[in-house]
Amino acid sequence: QVQLVESGGGLVQAGGSLRLSCAASGRISGSYAMGWFRQAPGKERDIVGAISWSGSTNVADSVKGRFTISRDNAKSSVYLHMNSLKPEDTAVYICAAWRGSYASDPTGNPTGIWGQGTQVTVSS
Repeated sequence: QVQLVESGGGLVQAGGSLRLSCAASGRISGSYAMGWFRQAPGKERDIVGAISWSGSTNVADSVKGRFTISRDNAKSSVYLHMNSLKPEDTAVYICAAWRGSYASDPTGNPTGIWGQGTQVTVSS
């Protein structure tokens, strides 16, 4: 069973940057999209961004222009580059991989693989 492990979270001041990494314990095939989600305390999990095997991406409007997502297929890894961080970006960031389109919602997808999450805290 492939597992996903996130790293790179931490405490940062508003306006700062962080780079999150997510590495799979095994090979992620080309039919799998990968992406990042986040969940703030008391709120539902929201998508941050997703990327296809070929590198097509989409990101949520709330982070557009500040966050970018990238992927290294050889390493079965996905990255989230976060700039101009705001206190409202504070959340647990969770990576996922799923068979299907990067534009689809993997919630409930039986092929979905989810990481445990990494905490990002942005201080004002």
